Amino acid sequence: MMTLDTTNMCSHLQQKLFEEDGEYHRLWLAMQNDEELTAVVRSRQLHIYRNGKKVLVLAGKSAPKILREDAICEMIELI
Repeated sequence: MMTLDTTNMCSHLQQKLFEEDGEYHRLWLAMQNDEELTAVVRSRQLHIYRNGKKVLVLAGKSAPKILREDAICEMIELI
């Protein structure tokens, strides 16, 4: 199970990720079951990596930044 230090995470992003009706909540649940994914909070945003390569950056108020084609990014496109 993935754990995050949310101390410096934007409150809007926390709501989108962790609340059941949040825009990114399905993404968070999928990340829990994918051992190749890691995530770090930097500059109040969530940076998501697969096997050490950054694939996605989620922010509270701005649009997600897709950096590489990845299954987790496809979930963003469905939202």
